[in-house]
Order: sequence, then structure tokens, then C-alpha cells
Amino acid sequence: MKNLIAILFVGLISFASVAQEKMAKIEFKTDVIDYGTIEKGANGVRTFEFTNTGDAPLIISKVSSTCGCTVPKKPKDPILPGQTGEISVKYDTNRVMPIRKTITVLSNASTPTVALKIKGNVVDPNKKSVLEKKKNVLAEKSN
Repeated sequence: MKNLIAILFVGLISFASVAQEKMAKIEFKTDVIDYGTIEKGANGVRTFEFTNTGDAPLIISKVSSTCGCTVPKKPKDPILPGQTGEISVKYDTNRVMPIRKTITVLSNASTPTVALKIKGNVVDPNKKSVLEKKKNVLAEKSN
């Protein structure tokens, strides 16, 4: 009886170690997207591309942002080993301000949580900066 239990125990451990070897792995082309300087109301959609470099299907369970001005969209279907996928991010470019946001990706990958970042600056072309106004005032005074 002891031998049977020992054989079952060793078999169970062997099965568990083989089952754990197959795992999804997510690799992004880049984890930061720089919008640069864009105008108010411009297209705020950008895409993070990734590949499942593991040997099991990749399932992205949740994608969230640090604020409501950034809306990420995850793939609906699992990404098979070797396949690529996309996470699109839409930033509300009607907000004139610097962009510094983090998108958190949760999945079944070997690294289950990944932080992606977007950055940039949204400007209003109809509004002049304080420096531009100062230059204009100085130019008018010199004339």
C-alpha cells in the first residue's frame, strides 16, 4: 500500500511539473507610447502591439487605466502561441494638458501584471502661451 501511495505521489508531482511548463508569455513591442505634442481634438487612439511568445494561449482578463480620460480596449479572444495582438488606448484629447497615464494589463502570462504608459502634451492652437504673449507685447512696443 505504501508503494502505491508513493507511486501516485511521484506521478502527481511529475504531472504538476509538466503542466506548469506550458505558460503564456506576453512581450510588447514597446511599453511606452509618446504622443508627442498634439493639438486639442486630435485623434487620441494609439495601439500597443504584443506577441504571445509562450507555449500556451494568452488570455488577457482585464485592462484598466489610471483615469477616465484614457480608455483601453483588450482583445476578446485568446492569443495563441506565436500570434500577435493589440491593446488600443483612446485618450481624450479635448483635455489640454500634459499626458502621463498608466494602463494596467492583467493576464495569465508568466508576468501576470504589466504596466504600459502613455505620455505627451495636448495643446490648444488657438491659445497662446505666456511666452508668446510676452514676445508679442515686446514686438508691439518696439514698433
